[in-house]
Amino acid sequence: MSDADIKKRLKYLIQEIRSADALYYQDDNPALSDAEYDALRTELRELEAAHPHLMSKDSPTQSVGAKPSGKFGKIAHTVAMLSLDNAFTDDDVVEFVARVRRFLNLPDDAPMAFTAEPKIDGLSAALRYVNGQLVSGATRGDGKVGEDVTANLRTVDNIPKTLTGSGWPDVLEVRGEVYIDHADFDTMNEAQLAAGKDAYKNPRNAAAGSLRQIDPNVTASRPLKFFAYTWGEVSADISDTQMGAVERFSDWGFATNAEMKCHATPAQMIAHYHEIEAKRAALGYDIDGVVYKVNDLELQARLGFVSRAPRWAIAHKFPAEKAITTLEAIDVQVGRTGALTPVARLTPITVGGVVVSNATLHNEDEINRLKVRVGDSVEIQRAGDVIPQVLRVVGDTSGRTSDYHLPHECPVCGAEAVRDVDEKTGRVDVVRRYTNGLSCPAQAIESLKHFVSRRALDIDGLGAKQIELFYEKAWIKEPADIFTLNFDAIAQLEGFGETSATNLREAINARREIDFDRFLYALGIRHIGQGNASLIAKHYLTWHKFEAAMESAKIGTDAYAELMSIDGVGPGQVDALLGFFGSENNRAIVVRLLMQITVKDAEVPASNSPITGKTVVFTGKLERFSRDEAKARAQSLGAKVSGSVSAKTDILVAGPGAGSKLKKATELGVKTLTEDEWLQLIG
Repeated sequence: MSDADIKKRLKYLIQEIRSADALYYQDDNPALSDAEYDALRTELRELEAAHPHLMSKDSPTQSVGAKPSGKFGKIAHTVAMLSLDNAFTDDDVVEFVARVRRFLNLPDDAPMAFTAEPKIDGLSAALRYVNGQLVSGATRGDGKVGEDVTANLRTVDNIPKTLTGSGWPDVLEVRGEVYIDHADFDTMNEAQLAAGKDAYKNPRNAAAGSLRQIDPNVTASRPLKFFAYTWGEVSADISDTQMGAVERFSDWGFATNAEMKCHATPAQMIAHYHEIEAKRAALGYDIDGVVYKVNDLELQARLGFVSRAPRWAIAHKFPAEKAITTLEAIDVQVGRTGALTPVARLTPITVGGVVVSNATLHNEDEINRLKVRVGDSVEIQRAGDVIPQVLRVVGDTSGRTSDYHLPHECPVCGAEAVRDVDEKTGRVDVVRRYTNGLSCPAQAIESLKHFVSRRALDIDGLGAKQIELFYEKAWIKEPADIFTLNFDAIAQLEGFGETSATNLREAINARREIDFDRFLYALGIRHIGQGNASLIAKHYLTWHKFEAAMESAKIGTDAYAELMSIDGVGPGQVDALLGFFGSENNRAIVVRLLMQITVKDAEVPASNSPITGKTVVFTGKLERFSRDEAKARAQSLGAKVSGSVSAKTDILVAGPGAGSKLKKATELGVKTLTEDEWLQLIG
């Protein structure tokens, strides 16, 4: 696929996942099965890994869940409440273990243990105890802020209101899953039907809806239970292993899972998974896989986190569910970056309890590989992250020779749609992308949706439908227009009113100050995702310095070399940045936007470390730790990690075999350290 096609596909995936997240986390009424949802996330993650320059800043891979619904107060998580990456095959589990060892620079024969436990299909919750007393409880929310459901959690019978035993820290946040078991669920549905009401769809929905009742008395009438399996903030260490910590939870009065075990090899972990899979139906509660975690908490700390998940844990999901239906049509969607994405419109069919009517076809190459055509019977599966996918055509396709082609012009504005060709390799991109830019209404609308999305400006009450409406009325044509809306006119619109208009004005005004990385991400620059935006913000710290760099960063200049030196930012990202800010139209849009909002300086990570604010380069074959761990540790201590040596480099850490970088550092008088000296410096 071309970059345009990939961007189109990524945009579609993100929209589908966000929609599914809102239905799942806010409305407790998922439209996709777990398998379908997992399939979408898997496709998104794989596409982003293969094309990091196309990663969107509001990608669900960089965040968790959905914003709180607004029905409850909010509780900020002092320790982020993240999600887990997924494994779908036994080979994925083997690779997970190998990846952990590589990061820690541990040989294959070095002892390492992993816990394995069922992945409960319920609603995540965090319980905060102070001096042994339950003081608050929250949902996961978006991972940073959850809903305050303290009163409701107090009604759950097996959640201790006062801790038992002894030895618990003064502050203890226990995390786990709220669920309803099968027997209680059947009883609930019998009562629903007897009362002439609709039956609940599944235990997970029933549990989530029960926990998020405005009236705690309603929650108290529901048979909710809680399994404890991890923790957030603690004022003192509770164990040196994952297994030991969970055992202490049991001592303090929490229900823990008896199926949790500790294993020393991938083979043992996988065998446990298949054992759990075999007795899944007899457990008495819903699960959708098995979670593996590094048992040693010191190693967990070294491994740390990526943007939305820990490096030390993974969820081994059960196989996707499949079904056969009819392909009624192939629609083409236009994305924010101009990418065209084909979507299968299906005869609706229930797969794993969810009605499926749409599925991804990825790109025209995939359609031709499958030889799929309108009218075919097709097998679909719900797996991955967001949207179901078409697996194959049911029937003989051997006689089909004609190729399917996406439109060669944008279906909205008529601009030419092309597949880019890599000048170096001659490879044709799989994504077809149109070339009309923001002058195309479809791309402009999608860019505006991205600008207000959760990981960007995150404006409550200004979602996709509102953007489309305001664009149609010509009230919003570019981001700056959001801050000059006529709220009196909005109040007159059907479905709004004075209260809604006032709430929207307040939500917009609350975003007149925005973090550097969010702002850069919100601009929707191709290849600049949330991770890249964060790296750039941490490097330049102020928008003024970044803008100055964009003005002077021509090939061969120091500013260009500095931009290229940012670890994790490659040529694709640099070209995209310079291309965006090299456009007079784009610069004008940003200038008008900056007349309405203030970009806050990036914060240097709080640290007493001697390397805070320093620029560090690693070179040579590191022996005491892996390159990835060295970079992660340096960044966690507030340092900037660069891929090249310059006059701005503060420290070069050189392992055996260091070559040109060490030579250049010596010539420039840069401080050079061995691995041991580096470890001594950072403590």
